[in-house]
Amino acid sequence: MEKVAIIGSGLIGRAWAMVFARAGHPVKLYDVAPGAAGKALALIKEGLEELHEFGLIGEPAAVVAKRVSAVATLADAVKDADYVQENTAEKLDVKREVYRQMDEAAPAHCILASSTSTIQTSRFSETLKGRHRCVVAHPVNPPHIVPIVEISPAPWTSAEVVAKTRALHEKVGQVAITVKKEVEGFILNRLQAALLLESWRLVKEGFVSVEDLDKCIKDGLGLRWSFMGPFATIELNAPGGIADYCARYTGFYKRLQSDPAGVDVYEDANIARILKEWGEAATPEQLAARTRWRDQQLAALAAHKKTAAPPP
Repeated sequence: MEKVAIIGSGLIGRAWAMVFARAGHPVKLYDVAPGAAGKALALIKEGLEELHEFGLIGEPAAVVAKRVSAVATLADAVKDADYVQENTAEKLDVKREVYRQMDEAAPAHCILASSTSTIQTSRFSETLKGRHRCVVAHPVNPPHIVPIVEISPAPWTSAEVVAKTRALHEKVGQVAITVKKEVEGFILNRLQAALLLESWRLVKEGFVSVEDLDKCIKDGLGLRWSFMGPFATIELNAPGGIADYCARYTGFYKRLQSDPAGVDVYEDANIARILKEWGEAATPEQLAARTRWRDQQLAALAAHKKTAAPPP
């Protein structure tokens, strides 16, 4: 089993530790904040116990948790690693420094992958001796329950690294896609951005309330999207499939795109409008409770999807 190093022990780092440990991989966890990695071990065990409750891991949580250990330095984490998943701050200067250190300390065969949400691989790897082994493996929060991972290489990332990274993630139960050429935000976040942009526009211009807009997704589009993508969805929305759908509805979409939502939807006045409609800001305790509720709902959905029949 490949030895895995996790750099950064926040929400994403802990989730990645669970992903690799439940698949049998030994995991070393490092965080720049003194003591943070050690404290994360208890949270990882709690997360694994929840996965076990929903039938998403077969082994007892305590057994899986023993595969994760905390180390004191970055060099200790990566010195004998086969694969590294980096989860540091979403800041380019931080990524560049962490990658410089990893490139110096990790063995030559080790793949260096980043969980960054928006920053292209080329921006933090260009000057490195081992830049050919650098790649983005962007997850969705929380990655131990939501399986998608976007593999996005730089132009100089070797094809072997891309193939091995994708194969590793598929082996540990993730659903990998390959971003064929670099683009800021990759695929998922750009899709999300398009939906958010129109959402903010519809509220700004008074067409719908914040509460009702959320219902359109969670009680409408989101139900289909939990097991079908947009192309599979439109294929079934017209008797003749995708071509028929385009013949019927592209006139509307062309008119819509002739007047797209602009960046002004994110102006301070509209942000204030959204916040006022949303209501009183949640306390840290409420956010923690809602995060746990979200993860439980996602775990239940993941458990259902494991037994769902494939499309004919």
